[in-house]
Amino acid sequence: MHRVRLLPHPSTPCPAVTDLHVRVSAESAGRIALTYTLVGRPAALSIPAPARPERVDGLWRHTCFEAFVMADGGPAYRELNFSPSGEWAAYAFRQYREGGPLEPMPAPVIETRVGEKVLRLDVTLSRMALPEPGPLRLGLSAVIEEADGRISYWALHHPTGKPDFHHASAFALELPRP
Repeated sequence: MHRVRLLPHPSTPCPAVTDLHVRVSAESAGRIALTYTLVGRPAALSIPAPARPERVDGLWRHTCFEAFVMADGGPAYRELNFSPSGEWAAYAFRQYREGGPLEPMPAPVIETRVGEKVLRLDVTLSRMALPEPGPLRLGLSAVIEEADGRISYWALHHPTGKPDFHHASAFALELPRP
């Protein structure tokens, strides 16, 4: 199991969030479990209301949590988006920003809990959601929308310049294949 902290991009601070970390664990049958824990003032954030757990594009425009997954060595990778609403999205890229929807893709299991000081999102990804073969490199990130509409971008690692979760240096966590 790994526990990593996400950092806000220097150009997009978010005073409503004091900590954002992710617990990553490989499970039986090749699944990966991700637990995103946001500590701060969830009431100061724009959190999507519960919705039917279906595939929806454009989740990154509002509060959502993301995992970018690459088979070691790349350049192909997958982008997975998880909304606190229960909605999700999945994309496959042949190389940097070149791709489209990932088909077929089993729905991830998403569970959201919001408290006074914590927003927690638990996600379970099936083996079919992961690229083959070999060890994995993960880029973990989040888009956080405040109640006033300001957006902050959080990642395990930010490349120089503007926020870019697709950048190769963002894939900063190595994980053996579950």
